[in-house]
Amino acid sequence: MTPTPASSKPTPLVGLFVTCLVDLFRPSIGFAAIKLIEAGGARVEAPRAQTCCGQPAYNAGDRKDAASIARQVVAMFEPYDYVVAPSGSCAGMLRVHYPRLLADDPDCGPRAEALAAKSYELTAFLVRVLGVSAVDAAFAGSVTYHDSCSALRELGVREAPRRLLRSVQGLSLVELGDAETCCGFGGAFSVKSPDISTAILDAKIRDIADTGAHTVLAGDLGCLMQIAGRLARERESIEARHVAEVLAGMTEEPAIAASRQKR
Repeated sequence: MTPTPASSKPTPLVGLFVTCLVDLFRPSIGFAAIKLIEAGGARVEAPRAQTCCGQPAYNAGDRKDAASIARQVVAMFEPYDYVVAPSGSCAGMLRVHYPRLLADDPDCGPRAEALAAKSYELTAFLVRVLGVSAVDAAFAGSVTYHDSCSALRELGVREAPRRLLRSVQGLSLVELGDAETCCGFGGAFSVKSPDISTAILDAKIRDIADTGAHTVLAGDLGCLMQIAGRLARERESIEARHVAEVLAGMTEEPAIAASRQKR
């Protein structure tokens, strides 16, 4: 890592919001995130009692349950200097949607605003807050990068992952055509509208194949699960990985398995 020059400020304490998908399907992403944050000069804790961010309920219109979950998250992560998630989707929920969801709560509303202000997607936190400009990692081969909708549109995260990837020894980054286009997952959207979801995914897979890259990376496991399932059935030579694993040099884990993504 190449962080900005050290200052007299105390070492920041980061609360890692692991996310449901990472916890259940790909814990190695969480460990990679911890490695990257600590290498950047911060301390990390992952509260054991954390659960969902409430996004599924929120997207389904169940604001009551979503608000209840949000209050728990706010209380749990208040003690930390920063909250970091290896997911633009969950980070977007904390940073963008919590203040709206709890705006009418006189007690928790201001606390949600405070939480939002210190919540970040992983690569954005490394670059914008810790000042990391390079990582100590190697990855042989060409990769392409898919921008998740939440990270790109809600949080404005685009350059941070690319900047860090360009510092990985042996890695060749090939830009994806229509990189800013959705993968078709959208959580419950892929279940409620499978035909539309599949059509969107078809276009994404074609764009990935057209790059000639051996690996597709992203910062959201939901996107990667969607993409990996189709790649395993149609483009077995292309792997799907979370960007944190590559940046942390933790690619011993097999590529994201397709058996868990089949619908």
